[in-house]
Amino acid sequence: MADNDKKILPPKLPKTNYQTWLILGLIVVIFTISKLVSKGELNQIESSRFEDMVQSGDIKKLVLIKNEEVIEITLKAEALQNGKYKQEIEKLTTPLGANTSGPHYKLKIGSIDKFLDKYDELKKKIPRQQQIDLEIDTRDDYTNTILNFGFLFLLIFGFWMLMRRMTGGGGPGGQIFNIGKSKAALFDAENKVKITFADVAGLEEAKEEVKEIVDFLKTPQKFTKLGGKIPKGALLVGPPGTGKTLLAKAVAGEAGVPFFSLSGSDFVEMFVGVGAARVRDLFKQAKEKAPCIVFIDEIDAIGRSRGRGQMPGSNDERENTLNSLLVEMDGFATDSGVIILAATNRPDVLDSALMRPGRFDRQISIDKPDIAGREHIFKVHLKPIKLSKNVDVKKLAAQTPGFAGAEIANVCNEAALIAARRDKSEVDMQDFQDAVDRVIGGLEKKTKIISPEEKKIVAYHEAGHAVAGWFLEHADPLVKVSIVPRGVAALGYAQYLPKEQFLYQTEQLIDEMCMTFGGRAAEEIIFDKISTGALSDLERITKMAYSMVTVYGMNKEIGNMSFYDSKQSDYTFNKPYSDATAERIDQEVKKIIENAYNRTKDLLTHHREHLEVIAKELLEKEILFQSDLERLIGKRPFANQTTYEKFTNGTASADKEKAESSTEPVVEPVKP
Repeated sequence: MADNDKKILPPKLPKTNYQTWLILGLIVVIFTISKLVSKGELNQIESSRFEDMVQSGDIKKLVLIKNEEVIEITLKAEALQNGKYKQEIEKLTTPLGANTSGPHYKLKIGSIDKFLDKYDELKKKIPRQQQIDLEIDTRDDYTNTILNFGFLFLLIFGFWMLMRRMTGGGGPGGQIFNIGKSKAALFDAENKVKITFADVAGLEEAKEEVKEIVDFLKTPQKFTKLGGKIPKGALLVGPPGTGKTLLAKAVAGEAGVPFFSLSGSDFVEMFVGVGAARVRDLFKQAKEKAPCIVFIDEIDAIGRSRGRGQMPGSNDERENTLNSLLVEMDGFATDSGVIILAATNRPDVLDSALMRPGRFDRQISIDKPDIAGREHIFKVHLKPIKLSKNVDVKKLAAQTPGFAGAEIANVCNEAALIAARRDKSEVDMQDFQDAVDRVIGGLEKKTKIISPEEKKIVAYHEAGHAVAGWFLEHADPLVKVSIVPRGVAALGYAQYLPKEQFLYQTEQLIDEMCMTFGGRAAEEIIFDKISTGALSDLERITKMAYSMVTVYGMNKEIGNMSFYDSKQSDYTFNKPYSDATAERIDQEVKKIIENAYNRTKDLLTHHREHLEVIAKELLEKEILFQSDLERLIGKRPFANQTTYEKFTNGTASADKEKAESSTEPVVEPVKP
């Protein structure tokens, strides 16, 4: 079809809120009617003036309205020309024009019988030729009825809108009468998710697990013919930003079956019993659409352990919601056609009944990507970006240890924004390095004025970290050190490349403490004074020392004892030891810290020449990389080749890269 033959559709008009227009229209109508009524209302007079009108013969006709107890007075034509009436009548107008035919005035009477008696006495005082016609009538006031019903309707409608807002809007379960309905979003053949497994990088093991669930739904006979059963559910567990929700979206795009998606907080409401009702309604809808998948994001909002932190005898609404979920997942009336996917970054707080097989048969761990996984994630997020030829994806992956998928996406976006701010046509490597610095250390503070003395202290502080880590066998290798002010309070930072390991020995922890002490020790050696810049360093060292003594049993004096309780609440800490033991713990912690500090001072004193060289180079260039340190003070004596070098040089195998890649960056900010 040619371009000219294509049917041009008119632009879609924005959706109008008919409720708002209805209220505004009703207000305008009521306001108009009230204005018209008030505009045509008669002047009310006193009984004394009415008697004067009767005696002077100015009245043509009287109309007694019984149901309102009002007399309407119509004047004679010649009386209207009288000056005492003319000015008042000209001011009085009806909706149709000048009020010349009457009525002109009204008189409020208390009792009809008394008025008639008084009127008979007045008639005796006037001549027969001036007798006045008196009519008795009954009227229905439709105007007041309309106004009253209009205001009543507005009051009811306003109350309904208020309750509708309080119960969550206009979606499913938003109306006050549907508050127990599920708020899950349904994705089916008409409303299909476009994300597939091809859009998910760096999660190969997790993808294999969920692909099997998709295969269960597409070809169940492949597994059931051998006696296997379709799993009830799978729990995606991992740190924030690692791609749990993205993987669930890919399952929705690949499965080809109805997919219900909602958050754990969608079950929580201000009314009692709503959460359990929404769980029942969710599974009722799911069973009608079976086979299907139900995805509950952040399930820890309703799945926390029952009884934790509750007063005895209390009835928690969240526990009722959890009980309803447990019954629906594996009760007497469960349906095998519904598979539950859930995601959380707090598996430690989930109820044990929720975690058992039969409810969540599989727990899929989604960790932060290794160095090879980061490379794949970078390639996915770099597709829409115009890249320069000097951008090396492998170096970017190596310079971002411990980054999750969301952080890598943020780095790519920040790099594109930085390049656009600099009016570049392509995004180059320098933009990406600046983006990494911004994500790790915060926004660069170009306007922060630092005195030369403070800058010198920061330079020697960071040089102390670099030299101490360089000559300690078990310390993590340095990637970058900077003295550029960043973030809220950071005057500089050092970035390291930690190894991927799960067990730490005493010597490794001691070397880590000594490397962290490098900044404070360098300040004392060079300036014979100390500053407040080691705040975060001291905090980290103190926590590490107390963990060695009280958690890991790495102290001979205290012995092989651990006072850590894994089942304990997050917000309380019960000390299972005496005051005497607490005093011994404090003494041992202080001894460990003092020994580490003295060892660091001796090390930096021995390598003072190297410390001076690196500090001067930092003052000149402000940023140093690992290659700069090798140029200034030689290669590290304890490592043959770091993971960074292996990966960037292409000399490491895929398995070796995966084993030695990092999971957590160690950033050492200097705080004033």
